[in-house]
Amino acid sequence: MTKYLKFREKFAYGFGDLASVLYWQTFMLYFTYFYTDIFLIPAGVAATMFLVSRIWDGVNDPLMGIIADRTHTRWGKFRPYLLWICVPFAIVGVLTFTVPNFGMAGKIIWAYVTFVLIMMLYTAINIPYTALLGVISPDSDERTSVSSVKFLFAFSAGIIVSATLLPMVKALGKGNPAHGWQSTFIIYGVAAIIFFLIAFKGTRERVQPPKSQKSSVKRDLYELITNSPWLILLVTTITFILFVAIKSSVTVHYFKYIVGQREISLPFFNNKSWDFEALTSAFNTIGQISSFIGVLLVSWFAKKVGKKTAFMIIFIVAIFSTGIYYFLSPGQIGLIFFFQITGSMTGGPLSVLIWAMYADAADYAEWKNGRRATGLVFSASTMSQKFGWAVGAFVALGLMSQVGFAPNQTQSPESLRGLLLLFSLIPAAFGVLSLLIITFYPLNNQRMIVIGSDLKERRAQSGEEIAIT
Repeated sequence: MTKYLKFREKFAYGFGDLASVLYWQTFMLYFTYFYTDIFLIPAGVAATMFLVSRIWDGVNDPLMGIIADRTHTRWGKFRPYLLWICVPFAIVGVLTFTVPNFGMAGKIIWAYVTFVLIMMLYTAINIPYTALLGVISPDSDERTSVSSVKFLFAFSAGIIVSATLLPMVKALGKGNPAHGWQSTFIIYGVAAIIFFLIAFKGTRERVQPPKSQKSSVKRDLYELITNSPWLILLVTTITFILFVAIKSSVTVHYFKYIVGQREISLPFFNNKSWDFEALTSAFNTIGQISSFIGVLLVSWFAKKVGKKTAFMIIFIVAIFSTGIYYFLSPGQIGLIFFFQITGSMTGGPLSVLIWAMYADAADYAEWKNGRRATGLVFSASTMSQKFGWAVGAFVALGLMSQVGFAPNQTQSPESLRGLLLLFSLIPAAFGVLSLLIITFYPLNNQRMIVIGSDLKERRAQSGEEIAIT
């Protein structure tokens, strides 16, 4: 008997996020730019599309959690979806980033259909994948370790997207950006299929619902909405993603219209003139590398002070590092990049802690009610993530539309100020709100030790004690 997973299984699990985040990082950083400046649909239309899609996700995500919880195969409940969905997901990814030669009405219909499809397939593969974290081990600390590995791979994918997407689009497009986006996602899609299959092959499911548990959707939903730690995490995740998504949605616009082209002398770089594409790629890449470093440290820090306390301490630094951009001038490139490093090194690990806390909320539900619905619990993570991102994009695009944003043109002072607020004070305000909400989260380390011990005893008594092999 041992509670420790082998590193190769943690490593294999991480490949699932390496695949997912090739897309999610694109959604977060480049979707608004793609639709306004490449697909060329009005910002207000794109904002409405994001919001309508999220209303559907409000139904679709929990439904996927319910379906996954009731899936029975020789591979388990959650793993088979990595096998079944990876190819359709990659194909629709290519279609989403294809700009058809239609009129405006046809393009808007294409955008709606492909956008809704890509997010549905993201749900179908990502909710089971994240739920797998809750059943890969019965030990809370070990799940935090797995979550850390997961996000090391996530930020590795973020580095890949930040460093390669815009340059690949430029190189493959050869003067045709629309063709460049399509070609890039053919390459990303093939890579994602391989990575999902590695995660499928290299992992196991170990924690099962109690043998006496009877299937009841009504009871699962009731127990979910009365699970107070889950409710707190739900609202925390939405506001946290708003903190991330609003800033991310206008990052390209910030560098394109506010910072502009800059003369920068750096060691090992012959080119001193940096355009907005190079600056944006460097900014996002440095952010992902900084997040990667933060994730390396967060598991150790969380063990020392507890997940909740660690979350609050590092979030304060991340909020300050975002709000400060309002007071920086476009020429202060050194400070712009410095606060990207501090904000990412503290902001990146927050996702690790949130996902580990969702696994604790699943344990809490089993401890309290004698029933386990891991997929449904984790559907909140994806639902709130996508809802927060969509609302963030809606806020960003809505404000851009109100202040007279016009793509590929010199912006008015009102438009520039709106972009600056969206990059700084507005996301910082949502960060403060998220920080206040998490103070009510009740599952500290001491309580999880008690819950874990009680669950282990129950499983042993019912002959369900779990060995990690």
